[in-house]
Amino acid sequence: MPLIIGLTGGIGCGKSMATKYFAAHGIDIIDTDEIAHELTLPGGKAMSLIKKTFGTSFISKDGSLDRGKMRKLVFLNPIFKNELEAILHPLIYQEVVRRIQFATSAYLVIVVPLLLEAKAFQELVHRILVIDCTEQLQISRTIARSKLDEQEIHAIMATQVSRKERLMQADDIIINDQDLDYLQKQVERLHLKYLALSKDKLNKPA
Repeated sequence: MPLIIGLTGGIGCGKSMATKYFAAHGIDIIDTDEIAHELTLPGGKAMSLIKKTFGTSFISKDGSLDRGKMRKLVFLNPIFKNELEAILHPLIYQEVVRRIQFATSAYLVIVVPLLLEAKAFQELVHRILVIDCTEQLQISRTIARSKLDEQEIHAIMATQVSRKERLMQADDIIINDQDLDYLQKQVERLHLKYLALSKDKLNKPA
């Protein structure tokens, strides 16, 4: 098994851009948000259970999940959030484990926004990389890129572990509070570090 890096961070911290820079170095990426999206497309593996649990009103005309409607429901009610996660998380985990087997790069990055809230995913990774920025930057970036308002963003942030807790649990940290060149240089530094760690792991006796 390759060295596995669990990449996480709060909403708006820049996980996607950091991931692109790792991918540019030829590193295999497994993105759990992308898997969740695939599972909730028309005919996706999660759709029958979601329909059974939440009813047809949360299904779009094309048979996919009505994400906007579901988002409002789960952030208003933790019980519904837990029910949705009980459907999605095992399926996402199964697909992540499957994809790990096909990784060919020196190390592997798994992007898990809720890594620190999900013990099963933590047990898959060898190191935790946190992409970090101030909460105000999180809010301004998310407003700029999405249709969410500040109240909705605060609701999402409230469901995630605190910034302090993320930083405490991190093995590695990227501070994404400047320009893209600054972010790219930090990814480059960690890429070299992970290559060295991967080589060490490979040379260690089993």
